Amino acid sequence: MDDRALLRRAFEAAVGAADARQALAPHLPARPAGRTIVIGAGKGAAQLAAAFEELWDAPLEGVVVTRYGYAAPCKHIRVMEAAHPVPDAAGLKASDALFEAVADLSEDDLVVALVCGGGSALLPAPAEGLRFEDEQALNEALLASGAPIGAMNAIRNCASRIKGGRLARAAYPAKVVSLVVSDVPGDDPAQVASGPTVPDTRGLADAKALITAYGIDVPDHIAAALAEPPQADDPVFARNDVRVIASAGLSLEAAAAVFEEAGVPAVILSDAIEGEARDIGLMHAAMVREALRRGRPFAPPVAILSGGETTVTLRAKGGRGGRNTEFLLSAARALEGVAGVTALAADTDGIDGSEDNAGAFADGTSAARMRAAGVDPAGALARHDAWGAFEAAGDLFVPGPTGTNVNDFRAFVLR
Repeated sequence: MDDRALLRRAFEAAVGAADARQALAPHLPARPAGRTIVIGAGKGAAQLAAAFEELWDAPLEGVVVTRYGYAAPCKHIRVMEAAHPVPDAAGLKASDALFEAVADLSEDDLVVALVCGGGSALLPAPAEGLRFEDEQALNEALLASGAPIGAMNAIRNCASRIKGGRLARAAYPAKVVSLVVSDVPGDDPAQVASGPTVPDTRGLADAKALITAYGIDVPDHIAAALAEPPQADDPVFARNDVRVIASAGLSLEAAAAVFEEAGVPAVILSDAIEGEARDIGLMHAAMVREALRRGRPFAPPVAILSGGETTVTLRAKGGRGGRNTEFLLSAARALEGVAGVTALAADTDGIDGSEDNAGAFADGTSAARMRAAGVDPAGALARHDAWGAFEAAGDLFVPGPTGTNVNDFRAFVLR
């Protein structure tokens, strides 16, 4: 088996470790005396809903929202689709549908919230005094800022009537059990999809400080409308239960096992690496060169794995590609001419950025092959067109939507 095939198998194992049915089965809540309402949001919400229907042996109803093209058939749970990463009007309708699903419940009722990455954009619901266009503008400013996901979510929570635990507050007095597939560094459930059913520990003062710290361009009328989110000690959350059922860490361990079975020792650097994608790419490339030249900190053969969520600060417009392809393009430039390395960087949801690829493959010849195809790697990186560079080299990785999302997957095989 060549190393690209091995990397593909490792990616598939990482995704498989977050399989909806496998992740849900150990975490089913007790049956309630009253109704069971299923709600959810995220790129894998439909698959989670379908799996929950199969596992649940009692009547249920509800609604979940996922990204366009990510739906899965459900018998009793309504599946809605909306835009990601920039919210659209369909997301507004989905937010309203979720509120309607949890309205007028009693203490005997159970709300099961299936939450995974991508839910922030899929659940637009502007706070009082804001318009839908304001929430779209805020989201675009946050995505372009380069701020880490935790900072973006703290700000989003203050500009929304559904995020930061507000949907769970609307379900009170029903018990809410949140089953979360984590795509955020550190696996804080309040950060996944901006925590519609999980209150954040940060408030309005933190959001304002983060806007200043990261120099985020927030119009004055939006800043003035930001509101304090509910706090974790609010009595409406007292009966609720929050469980992280799948995460990047578990998926990286599954991928490492694939390499070990193939006779390649594997090391996991971290499942929570954050920072500018191109800078993290340079760091990984430096580690690869050191290992190949001097056998430190790891001696080949070895597979070096990492996860987390990098960011891309937009310095130009019009490029195609996401954070994983930008990471890998930066690394490929730094590894030009280096023999003995093959890499894959991909988003576990199957889509990196706005195109149809999850990520890309790279090796020591990638940059030269891009030039031979008429694409300057440095210029592509400057205009954030990593997709165009890897497409020219024939190195795009296109597995299609996976039905789950446990963040970035990065792997380098060294021989």
